[in-house]
Amino acid sequence: MLFSIGRVNRISQIPIVQIRPNSIRQRKNYAVEQIRELAQSIRRCGILEPVLVRKITSADYELIAGERRLRAAAMCGKKKIPCIVLDCSVKQAAVYSLSENMQRCPLTPFEEAESISALSKKCGLTRSELSSELGKRSAAIARRLSLLRFTGEEKEIISKYRLTDRHAEALLKINDIVLRRTVLSEIIAQSMNVSRSEEYISEVLKNQKKEHMRRQKSRPVIKDIKIPENTIKKALDAIRSSGIEASSCRKENDQFVEYTVRIPKYSPSGEKTLSA
Repeated sequence: MLFSIGRVNRISQIPIVQIRPNSIRQRKNYAVEQIRELAQSIRRCGILEPVLVRKITSADYELIAGERRLRAAAMCGKKKIPCIVLDCSVKQAAVYSLSENMQRCPLTPFEEAESISALSKKCGLTRSELSSELGKRSAAIARRLSLLRFTGEEKEIISKYRLTDRHAEALLKINDIVLRRTVLSEIIAQSMNVSRSEEYISEVLKNQKKEHMRRQKSRPVIKDIKIPENTIKKALDAIRSSGIEASSCRKENDQFVEYTVRIPKYSPSGEKTLSA
């Protein structure tokens, strides 16, 4: 156990309707067949291990660990379930719930990443504190959290085809979402192992870099910006010398220099300066 839990009450039979889901739900998907099998076991043998809860109001409890047992108990018609009521803080409950899930029935990488992120936000934990609380190296925490960069569609595909963590980490080297989706499809189509996937991604990134350099070289570059600027200024001077009060506005950023020229249609006296 990664932290010290306070006073532990005796096992209590608590109505299932009084137990609320954990505010940080780690597991998103439950295999229905597994829940059914557990429900059948409960019908035969009863609930052999209590679920863990903490009291949140005078009548309600928050589930800490044991959601599969809770679901199975409800499925087989149980009205109450044996519980151990823990006297612990919100932070302790969240950490214990996540740790219990990771140890008992491993979460998918994405479920784990989302749970770690939710724990960090809810309890205000830094990466170093998460590392200490969960017993994982800071680098491992960082790698898990990086999985949140994938889109929802990418997560579904990676989970569906059961790609490994290393597949996912290699894919994240590609920042362009469209290109990454194409590469992901190719990895699946060719049933690439991790090593081949990493080689393929490396090749794709090299080709992307070469293409970027080629485009940079082919882009026309004005070596001396003063030449076109002087041309614009001379044109403005010529317009003004004809009695038209033209004005200009210059803007500059990393990509370009922009000039906006304003030529009034009428002079201050009301005389038209430009013909249609």
